[in-house]
Amino acid sequence: MNLFSIFPSSVVFTLLTIASVANAAESPYPHADEPIGTVRQVYDGRLYPDIQVNTFRNIDRLFPTRTVPRGDAVYPLPVSDTPLQSFSYSVDGQTYDLYDVLSLNRISGMVIIRDGEILFEKYLLGNDARTRWMSMSVVKSITAMLIGAAIHDGHINSIDDQIVDYLPRFVGTAYDGVTVRNLLQMASGVAWNETYTDPASDRRRMLEAQISGQPGAVLDLMASLPRAAEPGTRWNYSTGETQLAGALVQAATGMPVADYLSQKIWSKMGMEADANWWLQSPDGLEVGGSGLSATLRDYARFGMFMLNDGVINGERVLPEGWMATAGAPKIIGGEQVAYGYMLWPFHEQSYSAVGIFGQYVFVDPDKNLVVAMWGAQPKPVGRAGLDEERFLEALSAFFE
Repeated sequence: MNLFSIFPSSVVFTLLTIASVANAAESPYPHADEPIGTVRQVYDGRLYPDIQVNTFRNIDRLFPTRTVPRGDAVYPLPVSDTPLQSFSYSVDGQTYDLYDVLSLNRISGMVIIRDGEILFEKYLLGNDARTRWMSMSVVKSITAMLIGAAIHDGHINSIDDQIVDYLPRFVGTAYDGVTVRNLLQMASGVAWNETYTDPASDRRRMLEAQISGQPGAVLDLMASLPRAAEPGTRWNYSTGETQLAGALVQAATGMPVADYLSQKIWSKMGMEADANWWLQSPDGLEVGGSGLSATLRDYARFGMFMLNDGVINGERVLPEGWMATAGAPKIIGGEQVAYGYMLWPFHEQSYSAVGIFGQYVFVDPDKNLVVAMWGAQPKPVGRAGLDEERFLEALSAFFE
């Protein structure tokens, strides 16, 4: 008997997806035996395309990890009966389509969801629906949302609490006087050099501390940093801030960050697969600014969580209105900064979680639109063939 003769195609797709997820949970990870590079080569941008892709889908082999367990049910993502067709846009007199975006930006996976239905889904460079791909800084946005959940749960009293109230080891350091809000906005005033490819930068010092595998090494680095400005007066992008954000979540909730993510979001949102998350040391603290690895559809489901303002099946996980605030520009030191609570504001009310090498989870509330996109660009920054933000703005405009 043909299922398509009984049920709509979207229902059949959902049933088949659930069945394939169940089968995948029982089968070995398809990429587990691929040769990979090192984490230093990743950040140096010194991996040839084949090994780079293998590494990006096997980052759990670079550091110890903690599992983020899924729940029992899968949130359905049915395929639309009217898939995305004939999309194109123009920049400076040149016209581009999806073929151009996927090819020129070395996209390894993209899913476009509108009104809860998949309009477009494509895997490239050897990936498929079972592949787990690195988040890079996309996970910063997830860590920030866990702070929102902890505020909603009462584990953190206020966004304006001092972080030393929860992390007393930072009393007397440059982080003494920094609030939770300052941390979320990357406006602590603590000095930090984020240059990925500079071996002497703070970002690379943090990476070396992570490579050492010594418990507390990254937090020790953060405690040693000097102050560059008063808290709340200067914006400075810092992956180190997210390590404190993760430590804050752990201290406030009394549980590992991956467990809190599973409890509050991953299991309830109907993710189809377990994720895993880098640890600073074996059985240690999660790396709050990078190192989550998950399937493409599960990143998209996280986008749906953001689109729904942190409400899952009628249950509020984030404070009401959190996402509108988190995804909006902020005034820091008297100037508007295009950064929210570890999210990047885009056009109109839209915003995105963004990671180096081309990772995106984009949300446009006005168009009920979510895009999850994986990239394998050759260098950490500055190597996108086409501007991703222009592409996403054009995609939003397509649905006028």
